[in-house]
Amino acid sequence: MAQQAITETQSNFWLFGYGSVTQTPQPLNKPRVPGYIEGYVRRFWQASEDHRGTSHHPGRVVTLIERSHYDSIVQPSTPPPSYRVWGAAYHIPQEHVKEVQEYLDIREINGYSIQYTPFQPAAHEEKPVEKCMVYIGLPSNPQFLGPQDLDRLAARIWRCKGPSGENRDYLFMLAEALKGLGGGAEDEHVEELAKRTRKAGMDRGEDGATLGDQLPIEVAIEQFSSATSDHKGSEEMEKP
Repeated sequence: MAQQAITETQSNFWLFGYGSVTQTPQPLNKPRVPGYIEGYVRRFWQASEDHRGTSHHPGRVVTLIERSHYDSIVQPSTPPPSYRVWGAAYHIPQEHVKEVQEYLDIREINGYSIQYTPFQPAAHEEKPVEKCMVYIGLPSNPQFLGPQDLDRLAARIWRCKGPSGENRDYLFMLAEALKGLGGGAEDEHVEELAKRTRKAGMDRGEDGATLGDQLPIEVAIEQFSSATSDHKGSEEMEKP
């Protein structure tokens, strides 16, 4: 599926990242373009059995939920979500398509599938991208969990760990990375979940501060990028 999608757009291939790909993992070591897509919300509604958890104790990672589906399963809130998801896009030149294709074929497994959406760069002097590829864990995939109690979700994220590291570090460094993208990029769901996850750690008598809190934003981004790019096996790769 990934091979077909990339081949079809190999002369002008753009990829949008909203989780760990918000950083610049290899082989996406290309200039990243901060910006956003619209019509979705980002939620920790995807189970992770191979990266930030195990089959016995699945962790939680982010996916995107289309507005129409989100509105159909979530009680109306005040204020409603913005349906704008910030992240980073990468333009993949044709000579790097094969390398990136192989990387994504390994990385985006266990429930994620390819979708396309317009992308708006944060710098408005840059042209919008009409067709940007994004990997999403759709509601039909077996790892999709749907709405969860935030306190229970926070407690699970605090205690789960997988081949790619602590689940809580994935969350905390994502929160820091979004701050590093610039004003307006923070995500209320991510911020609130990070707050409750720290509290869950303190309630367990453990230090609520972890790697993402101890490092400056620039270092957290570098550390998170390295953590997602150094694992070569399929069981050691991150989600988008």
